[in-house]
Amino acid sequence: MSAPSSEPAPADFGGSSWVPGLATIMLDSEGLVAGWSPDAEHLLGYRTQEALGQPVDKLSVHVDGQKAGEWLTRSGPERWLDVVFRHRSGHLLRLVAACHQLPATVIGPTTVVFLGDPEQVRGRQLQQAMLHGISTHSPVGMTIYGPDLRVAWANAAARQELPGAFAQYVGRSEDELYPGSEILSAQYPATITQLMGKVLDSGQTVTGVHYRGRPPSDPDREHVWSLSYYRLQDADGRPLGVCEESVDVTDLHQAQQRLALLNEASVLIGSTLDLHRTVQELTEVLVPRVADFTAVDLLGDVLAGREPDARSARRTGDLCRVAHRSVREDLPEAVVTPGQRVGYSQGSPHWQCLTGGQPVLNAVLDLSQPWLLEDPVRGDRLRQLGIHSHLVVPLRARGVTMGVATLMRWRTPDPFAAEDLLLVEELAARAAVCIDNARRYTREHQSALTLQRSLLPHELPTPEAVEAAYRYLPADTEAGVGGDWFDVLPLACARVGLVVGDVIGHGIHAAATMGRLRTAVHTLADLDLPPDELLTHLDDLVSRLAAEAEAAHPYGIEGVLGASCLYGIYDPVTRRAMFARAGHPPPALAHLNKAVEFLDIPAGPPLGVGGLPFESVEVEIPEGCVLALYTDGLLTASEGDEDTGLERLGFALAHPDRPLEEVCDTMERLLLPDRAHDDVAFLVTRPRALPAENVATWDLAFEPAAVGRARELAGDRLTQWGLLELTFSVELIVSELVTNAIRHAIGPVALRLIRTRNRLICAVSDHSSTSPHLRRAAVGEEGGRGLFLVAQFAQRWGTRYTGDGKVIWAELPLADPSAGNPQP
Repeated sequence: MSAPSSEPAPADFGGSSWVPGLATIMLDSEGLVAGWSPDAEHLLGYRTQEALGQPVDKLSVHVDGQKAGEWLTRSGPERWLDVVFRHRSGHLLRLVAACHQLPATVIGPTTVVFLGDPEQVRGRQLQQAMLHGISTHSPVGMTIYGPDLRVAWANAAARQELPGAFAQYVGRSEDELYPGSEILSAQYPATITQLMGKVLDSGQTVTGVHYRGRPPSDPDREHVWSLSYYRLQDADGRPLGVCEESVDVTDLHQAQQRLALLNEASVLIGSTLDLHRTVQELTEVLVPRVADFTAVDLLGDVLAGREPDARSARRTGDLCRVAHRSVREDLPEAVVTPGQRVGYSQGSPHWQCLTGGQPVLNAVLDLSQPWLLEDPVRGDRLRQLGIHSHLVVPLRARGVTMGVATLMRWRTPDPFAAEDLLLVEELAARAAVCIDNARRYTREHQSALTLQRSLLPHELPTPEAVEAAYRYLPADTEAGVGGDWFDVLPLACARVGLVVGDVIGHGIHAAATMGRLRTAVHTLADLDLPPDELLTHLDDLVSRLAAEAEAAHPYGIEGVLGASCLYGIYDPVTRRAMFARAGHPPPALAHLNKAVEFLDIPAGPPLGVGGLPFESVEVEIPEGCVLALYTDGLLTASEGDEDTGLERLGFALAHPDRPLEEVCDTMERLLLPDRAHDDVAFLVTRPRALPAENVATWDLAFEPAAVGRARELAGDRLTQWGLLELTFSVELIVSELVTNAIRHAIGPVALRLIRTRNRLICAVSDHSSTSPHLRRAAVGEEGGRGLFLVAQFAQRWGTRYTGDGKVIWAELPLADPSAGNPQP
C-alpha cells in the first residue's frame, strides 16, 4: 500500500496523460497563440503579451519534421511527440508536446498544447503510472494507518481481504481486524499495533515480519503474511502515520514447513533398527504437526521379520497395532492398544488401502458410510470426538504393502487437503523404507542369534575338577555375536581344559571364524595334546584360513584377520595346571591370603603369524584359589589402558571365597562401561583337587607277573570303594592295558585308578611313545583282541602323551552318582 498523492489523478487525453507543472499554450483554428501560461513564460522566455497572436510556427522549429500548424491540424489520436521550440534568447529547446482539441468556444475551435522537458514528463508519467498501479493493480497489499495507528486508506489488494464496504474498516486497528493472530517471531512485540507504535516513534523500517491469522474474507482458513512497515512523514519530518506492505505467503510458508518437517523426519525416523521404535518415530513426526491422531498398523508377517506378499496384504484381520499418538495424553481416539490385532471391515479405507496400495482421503468424513455402520464401536468414537477429516496411506517399500497409517483431525479445523496427502505420502514412503530395513534386520538378527547359539556353549560342563562362571558381551550388541569365545573341556583322567580366545573384528564374520576355531580346539583337545602343541596346530589352521580367504576375496573382503588364544589344562590329581598363550593376556590367579597374581606365561605370537614356537608353563594351583581367563577387551573397555585394566581386575578378583557369579558381577561393574568398544569374554573358575582317597597309584614291575598283581590291586581298591559291580570289567581292562604295556612298551609301568562323582578311570602309563591301535583280529590269531575288549567294556578310552612316555586310559560310568562312598 501507499499514501494517496497530493496531486490530482492523471487526466486521460486520448493516448496521453496530463502531467501537472507543464507549460500550457492555447491555439486558435489558424494556429495563432490564444493563451500563454506562466509556465510557458518560464520555459520559452516570451511574455504573454509577446506570444499572444503570434503563429505557433514562428515560435517552433518543427514538430516531427512538420510545421506546428500542420501538426495541429492533422488527424489521429493525440500523443506525446518530440518538438523543437526556439527560446526568446535564440537557442533551441528540445521538448515534448501533447495537444487536445477543446469544444468550440467563442473564438472557435481551440487546441490546448502541453509542453515540457522530456525527462520531467517521462518521470512524472512513470510516477503517476506507478501510483495508479499500486492503488489498483499491485499484488502487494498496502494499508496506511494514521498517527492513531488506525486504518486510513488501503489499496485494492489489501481491500480484497476486507469484504464489504471499505468505510466500515476505516478507524479500526490491525488487532481488531485480525483477532487472535500472532507474530511468528519472538524478536518483535506481541501485537502488530505495538510494532507499528515502535515504527512510528523511531522511524525505523521493519521488514519480513511473518504474521499468522485468519482474514475477515476467509475466516475458516489460516493465512500467513510477510509484513513490512515504514513511517510516513512530511517535508519537515513530522510523522503522518505508518504504511504497511503485506504479501500473502501462506503457500510458501506451508511449503517451507513441509520441507522442514521432511528434513526433520529424515533425521528422526529410522534412528535405530528397532521396528517398534521406527513406527513410534513416525507417529511423533505426524502428531500434532500434521494430524490430531495417528495410528500405525503393520501386517503380522512384517512384525515376525518375514517377507510380506500380496496375499498377506489382503488380510486386514492380520493387521496389528504397533503405535499410536494423539494430541491428548489419554488417547480418546484409540479403539485398540498397541500389540492387539486390528479388525477393519471390508470396504473400509484401510481395506482399500491394503488391497489397492493407494491412499484414501476423506477430506470431509461421512460418518454414515457403510464401513462405519458395520463397525459401531469405531463409528461411535468418531462421532463423540467430532472427527471431521480422515486419511489412510499405505506403508509400501519395494512394491510391497507392509501396513497402513491412519490420520485424523478433530481439534484442527482445517480438513486434510491435497498438499497434506502429498506430505504424508512422502513421510510414509520414508518410514516404510526404514520399517522394511528394521524388518530385514530383525530377520538377520534372529539368524545371527541362531548362529551364536550354535557357536557358543549352551551350558558349560560341570566337571568335578572345576566350578565355573562366565560372561559373554559382544561389542556388536545389535547383532548379538562377536569373535570372542571360551570353553571348559572335560579331558581324560579327570583333567579339564580351559580356553579363552579372541578373533580380530566384530559381527558375523568374526563369529563365523570363532566357530571354526572353537571346533578346532575341541578336536585338538580330544587328542589330548599339550597346550603348546595345540596352539601350534591352531596357528597352522588360522594361517590356512587366512590364505583361503585372501584367495577367495582378493579385494579386501572380510576374512580371517588373526586371533589370540589362551589354553590350559588343569589336573585335579596333582593340583597343577599347564598353560600356553598366543598373543593373549595372561591368566589371573586370585589367592586367599595374598594379592592377585598374573601368571608369567610366555606370550607367544598371535595365531596366524606362524614361524615362532609356543611355550607351555606348569604352575601350581593352591586350594581355594580362583583362576580367571579373559580377553583383552576386558582390560581396555573402560579407559583403553591395559595397566589400569589389570589393576581394576585385581580389585575385582579380591576375596576369591565369594560365589563366582558375584565375582563376575564385580568384574563387569568395575571394568566394563555401558557399551564396550570391543568384544568381551571372561571365564572365572575355582579349581578343585580330587581327595587323596579317590586316587590310587601303583608302580608295577616290568614283567608278565605284574598283570596278576595289577588285577589284585584293582580288585582290592574297588572293594574298598564299594564298587564291586565293576570288578570284572575293571580287572579285564587293567589286565589288557598292563599286558600291552609290558609286551610292547618300555618300563617302568604304573597303574592309576581315579574315582570321580560319576566315573571310574583306569590309567596305565609307560615310557614308550608308540601308540596302540584298535584292530579286529583274525580267527586264527591268538592276540590282538585286547584293545577291542577294552573298547567294549569302557565307555570311552584313549591315549595321551607325556613328556617321558604315554598314558592309556579307559573310563567306566558309575551307575549311581551317589555310589562310591568309601566303606568304613
